[in-house]
Amino acid sequence: METLAEDARALMAATADVAGEKVSRSPQASRRRAGQRKEIAGRVRDKAVEGAQAADKTVRENPYQAIGIAFGVGALIGYLVARRCSRGGD
Repeated sequence: METLAEDARALMAATADVAGEKVSRSPQASRRRAGQRKEIAGRVRDKAVEGAQAADKTVRENPYQAIGIAFGVGALIGYLVARRCSRGGD
């Protein structure tokens, strides 16, 4: 997950100059930056797919633990949301 986050940060850094850039100085530079963005986006996508496949494998190997964890996380989120909503009404 850290690698995925780093790749996402790199993608954002690579595309940050696009919004502030009025006109590209040369078509070659523009193509080079577009190629870099595509490469980074491809790496981010690949890492996301790898993470999803690893999670799928883990869930298939340990279905009951996955159900228990999902239930616990859902209960915790429900508790926090209910607590926040009850405070908002005061």
